[in-house]
Amino acid sequence: MTTLRDHIILYDEECPMCKVYTRAFTATGMLDKDGRVPYQEAICPMVDMRRAVNEIALVDKKTGEVKYGIDSLFAVLGNAWPFWKPLFAWKPFAWLMRKAYAFISYNRKVIIPAPQRSDFQPSFRLRYRIAYLLFSWLIVGAILTAFAPLVVAPGGPYREYLICGGQIFFQGAVMALYARHKLWDYLGNMMTISLAGALLLVPALLLPLPARPYFMIVVALMVLEHIRRTRLLGLGWVPTITWILYRLIILYAIS
Repeated sequence: MTTLRDHIILYDEECPMCKVYTRAFTATGMLDKDGRVPYQEAICPMVDMRRAVNEIALVDKKTGEVKYGIDSLFAVLGNAWPFWKPLFAWKPFAWLMRKAYAFISYNRKVIIPAPQRSDFQPSFRLRYRIAYLLFSWLIVGAILTAFAPLVVAPGGPYREYLICGGQIFFQGAVMALYARHKLWDYLGNMMTISLAGALLLVPALLLPLPARPYFMIVVALMVLEHIRRTRLLGLGWVPTITWILYRLIILYAIS
């Protein structure tokens, strides 16, 4: 593995995902040991900081050249593993990866949230947030459709999709009345909780686990995570209460 010398990658100190993968770059020798710096602390006149907030910047210290986003990652990975370079140069793949990168980057604060202390926050792009809600909804609906018969009366093939989608609209209406300015941030966080909860149910589909007790443990974890995230958003108890209320009403209706 070849080290990309004399380069610095500017990552988001408030983004747990960014911290993990950039630390991996330096720990594995893809970048110099001092090859990562939080953009909150960086002073780089050649860097477009507004762009760097949304697309991670890679700075060549010798030439001053700056790459952004997926091009930064391609540069690091392509230098470490040159056999990937033809794939990275293939335009359809590069286009797809740019879209995937943007999808994650513009939603990173609702995927793994952390306290926000800096004025530099990623831009909000509605289309990527809606795409994230739809993506999560499809996965959650599919998993719950397979899992639901283990704990409640069997329903139609679209029941869980309707329930999950209904919660988006229900909580969206609550937030529109309660804290409209946090609506999309809340919905993104809520669907991350639903997605994580659904993924935690997968072992019960593959292993002989007691479905109902396991389901209740997952629900308890989801409630705790919902409380944690709404606190980070400064939303108080109302969204958690209505979130639980919706689930209780639906559970009663289908039991």
